[in-house]
Amino acid sequence: MRHDSRLRRMKRLALLAALPTALLAFAASSRAEGPAVGPVHWPKVRSRVAHDPAVEARVEAMLRRMSIEQKVAQIVQGDIASIKPEDMARTHFGSILAGGNSAPGGVETAPPADWLKLADAFWDASMSGPEGSLKIPSIFGIDAVHGHANIVGATIFPQNIGLGAMRDPALIRRIGEVTAREMAVTGFDWDFSPTLAVVRDDRWGRTYEGFSEDPEVVRSYAGPMIEGLQGMPGTREFVGPGHVIATAKHFVGDGGTAGGKDQGDNLSTPEQLRDIHGAGYPPAIEAGVQAVMASFSLVRGEKVHGDRALLTGALKEDMGFDGLVVGDWNAHGQVPGCTNMSCPASIIAGLDMFMAPDSWKGLYENTLAQAKSGEIPTARLDDAVRRILRVKVRAGLFEKGRPSSRPFAGRFELLGAPEHRAVARQAVRESLVLLKNAGHVLPLSPRLNLLVAGDGADNISKQAGGWTITWQGTGIGNEYFPHAQSIFSGIKETVAAAGGNATLSVEGAYSTKPDAAIVIFGENPYAEFVGDRSTLEYSPADKKDLDLLRRFKAAGIPTVSVFLSGRPLWVNPEINASDAFVAAFLPGSEGGGVADLLFGNPDRSVRNDFRGKLSYSWPKRADQYALNRGDADYDPLFAFGHGLTYADKGDLPFLSEDKPAGPATAQGVLFGRGGLAEGAGWSSSHGLVAVRAIDRRAQEDARTFTVKPHGAFGIFASPTLDLSREATGQLSLIFEYRVDAPPTAAVDLQMNTGSVPIAGLLRASPVGKWQTAIVPLRCFVRRNVDMTKLDQPFNLVAEGSLTLSISDVRIDGAAVDQDRCGAP
Repeated sequence: MRHDSRLRRMKRLALLAALPTALLAFAASSRAEGPAVGPVHWPKVRSRVAHDPAVEARVEAMLRRMSIEQKVAQIVQGDIASIKPEDMARTHFGSILAGGNSAPGGVETAPPADWLKLADAFWDASMSGPEGSLKIPSIFGIDAVHGHANIVGATIFPQNIGLGAMRDPALIRRIGEVTAREMAVTGFDWDFSPTLAVVRDDRWGRTYEGFSEDPEVVRSYAGPMIEGLQGMPGTREFVGPGHVIATAKHFVGDGGTAGGKDQGDNLSTPEQLRDIHGAGYPPAIEAGVQAVMASFSLVRGEKVHGDRALLTGALKEDMGFDGLVVGDWNAHGQVPGCTNMSCPASIIAGLDMFMAPDSWKGLYENTLAQAKSGEIPTARLDDAVRRILRVKVRAGLFEKGRPSSRPFAGRFELLGAPEHRAVARQAVRESLVLLKNAGHVLPLSPRLNLLVAGDGADNISKQAGGWTITWQGTGIGNEYFPHAQSIFSGIKETVAAAGGNATLSVEGAYSTKPDAAIVIFGENPYAEFVGDRSTLEYSPADKKDLDLLRRFKAAGIPTVSVFLSGRPLWVNPEINASDAFVAAFLPGSEGGGVADLLFGNPDRSVRNDFRGKLSYSWPKRADQYALNRGDADYDPLFAFGHGLTYADKGDLPFLSEDKPAGPATAQGVLFGRGGLAEGAGWSSSHGLVAVRAIDRRAQEDARTFTVKPHGAFGIFASPTLDLSREATGQLSLIFEYRVDAPPTAAVDLQMNTGSVPIAGLLRASPVGKWQTAIVPLRCFVRRNVDMTKLDQPFNLVAEGSLTLSISDVRIDGAAVDQDRCGAP
């Protein structure tokens, strides 16, 4: 799901992302003229949750008692960042959610007790009303996508890409059980998980949320994860104490969009959509999943949130799904003819519950009017409410009472409990994939004198990735992970126990040459469209990690690379510079699990062997975006299923470091080391601004502007940019600057006609030193800028004189107060 206020996808920028016109035309015409999805039938599925006449009779009895206002309220879900318990007492909505950046009191690092208190407050509000009136408890949902990772102290499992490498359905079930138990501790009823995307283009920012590129892996995991979360159908544990409602998402095709664009268009044939992208849904339904989340994306030009052939025809009629279909973060507003506050088309298509994080008030009012007028048929409204009530009855919510009164509630010692962390540590051991082991440098003896380097070494948020405490997983220090261990800490613990020594130096400095070096590096955290990429080259501009590896190699220091990433990336130069290379993906809270594999016994005999096998093909070239087993031209560096053990010969020939021509700049970058983004250019006031190219990190990668009074300069975009989705999330306009001569008067940062004052910021900056400015896009939204048509995404206007150097102008995520919009 995508939240935060997170409004889904902020896709790093739409700058380089537009599909060619011909491709868009094909998408539209193929949807209109090609075979419809409807006639391609999906498999009939028999859920192991049996039809229960008593449940149905109870649901029908409630439905008969409900007013139309109560019915419409059940199909609306608001986010805790917007809706308050007093609002719930008036509206009695069917559900609330905590989006990726939503938390009690707006404090993302709030203690677990605050979460349980908030769950009680909303439950009490939903059950308020006159004596004898029908009272229907709301359900409280959250994205616990790799453990209950939004909560400080919870167990954090490897992201799904790593779990896919385990090939261990039994362990997947245990992971689901632990996640559900920790959710119950803090009062949650509903998990927006698991993600069943079959990822076919690794540029997608949500690649790590998919278990695999291969439908068989996804199919094998769907049932066990749902059984772990919900409990086994047909037993007393089913959605009983310590279990939660699970959600299969995102139906359907989100992992196969053209160009790997989040919320993009899946151009698959109906058969491919069913057999590849839909592979996980039949086993999920068979396992009794009670909720399915609709995808933000399109299928052959039609938004899934408005696609009746999929939501009703394929899901409910063909596969017989009788639970509820919930929307994604205001995704109904993207359906043609709809807005965030009005979308009868989604309900008519088969959506049962709107996810309306901040649009709930207007959406409720409009939906009520549409239900009263008959625009939304009574039978369809009743069907939606019936499904929601059915799930609530099956989950025992009418009997469970306040969240804090339930078994496991308030047992905060279970968050990150040793037995839970042991499951996570086992998952780490099983998920790591060994790609190179030249001369059998691994396993290392724990008695060595070791240097541990790289910015991922002692950085728990980096090893955990997105959807960790915050939506993007950024800006969170190790102190907020009380029941976790960094990779360095795990290494140090292992080595110290055997009499060896491990020293941390992120930059790789040492006074005495170490016996070996372990370098831990990789992608910084991201979530959803923020992680969309235009290339699979790991680091096209910043070569600090590669320089570090090459420095160790030149010094003759045996070097082990531990690579943290949410997808396979082109790292040929980094592999060449390493003696051993481990794909660790995003292992979560248990850094000790990495050490378990890197080290043998003191005599270097094997203590724990590698068993992880790639669930994604690894690219040989940076332009192998859609690289999947079974492709006609399949030519990976490491094939799907590859993974060395210590018994295997681990040497590799020198890998080609030639790079194909690609985008000049990374996605989201307006101006960087690759120059200006495609379609962008510099503009300045004639005669009032002097511009000079300067070298900062690379040749002519920065500009110095000498501005006279009333001068202006900036970047224009042609065609215009649409940053509306980015603006609704927590993305910011970020640029690096150096004040060479402070401003003598006011200076405004502009996007089109919207201005944010920054003279105070510039005056407070030290002269001659590079700094970073971060201005939330929301600041421009508040100034009524039309974010759908930006022709001036970056512009500076000075009333007085100023000399300022600029580099690295981009749209990106950052940990910053979203309400702070500049200083006078």
